[in-house]
Amino acid sequence: MLGFSLRSLWNRRFVAGLTVLAISLSVALILGVERLRDGARDSFANSASGIDLIVAPRGNSVQILMATVFGVGGTGTGMTWESFEWLENRPEVAWAVPIQMGDNHRGYPVIGTDASYFEHFRHSGGQPLSLAAGTFYTGDGADAAVIGADVAARFGYAPGAVIVNAHGSGEVSFDLHDDAPFTISGVLAPTGTAVDRMVFVTLEGFDTLHAQEDAPLADPLDPAAMPADGHGEDDPHDDHDAHDDHEDHGDHEGTEVGHGHKPDRINAVYVGLIDRTSVLSLQRAVNERPSDALSAVLPAVALAELWGITGTAERAMRLMAWAVALAGMIGMVVMLSATLDTRRREFAILRSVGATPSRIFALIVTEAAVLTAAGLVLGLVLLTVATVVTDPILSARFGLRLGLNVFGARELATLFVIFCAGLLASLIPAVRVYRMTLADGLSVRL
Repeated sequence: MLGFSLRSLWNRRFVAGLTVLAISLSVALILGVERLRDGARDSFANSASGIDLIVAPRGNSVQILMATVFGVGGTGTGMTWESFEWLENRPEVAWAVPIQMGDNHRGYPVIGTDASYFEHFRHSGGQPLSLAAGTFYTGDGADAAVIGADVAARFGYAPGAVIVNAHGSGEVSFDLHDDAPFTISGVLAPTGTAVDRMVFVTLEGFDTLHAQEDAPLADPLDPAAMPADGHGEDDPHDDHDAHDDHEDHGDHEGTEVGHGHKPDRINAVYVGLIDRTSVLSLQRAVNERPSDALSAVLPAVALAELWGITGTAERAMRLMAWAVALAGMIGMVVMLSATLDTRRREFAILRSVGATPSRIFALIVTEAAVLTAAGLVLGLVLLTVATVVTDPILSARFGLRLGLNVFGARELATLFVIFCAGLLASLIPAVRVYRMTLADGLSVRL
């Protein structure tokens, strides 16, 4: 029966091929939507798995999460360093990591932080960050940078390479800081999270860029702007004098105490707690702090809010995918039904050699099973190819990794449901051909 079905379909290979293609596209779309959804949720959860609380200027919790953990958007005007020290010295706090944002490197977010980030940040269920090459930066050298795996792979960077950052987020760069380059000290090992697409620089280096950017330009005609020795701005000694003067005013640039450099303002703080049961009391204390308008965000709660926002879009994508699958099933039914009249002679010959209406019924169901199975296999192939092609793009743009994962129980169940749906759809033309051949057989006997 199977061999006969295959030969019959080969005689109608063009229409059968279109039917298989329609089913395969629906399979790839259904599984692709689910894989993208699961990949996004896993990546987001892994990126924030080691953070108990995120403190940032007052704002929406989802916006704060997206900006601080995934480098998308911003957190507002910033919070004072005094608030960071107050938070770090709270009895509930085990560690606190300062975060500065607002720059990018060729479209990838630049994060200003100190060595405590690499010590305390965890991902994927508690795994620490590790290096693929080089070393983490320490308090020495303000121009050091550590880059994520995707950044290194995209541009071919290695330890010792010199990079230049720009002001602004995403692809929008307002000002290129080519006068203050950074030297890469280390390349992080892949994590499958947003960290892979980030560039980390020291707090001092981050502040130096913006201090130069915000410094007022001196009026060359103003006598007060001229050095006491009468040298103009082209004098090679000017840079040395300005540097000495800059060091004398350490109030804004910080000193080597605790976290070393102390910027005036930061954008956010990652917080780890000694006891997680104290998270609500600390959240309330942060929200009620009078000197700074702050928000304390629980990453898990913010993620739940994010999934609630995206839930409608997810349901719409699922509905669209299943609608495509339904269209593929309808196309198969139409194809099988449309050929019944033209195959009437074929069925009559089969009856004449002893085939019963039941066997011809089974022939139609077998053809439908072959078409559906071929569509499932081709759909898996298309999904694999699409994953290989889009995975680097999603990783570079959004920090998401789909990967060529083994199909899980839910995906196998989806394939089984589609296969059963194909068999059920075939019953419509199969019942029709059963009745038709039965009537033709009766008319021959008469």
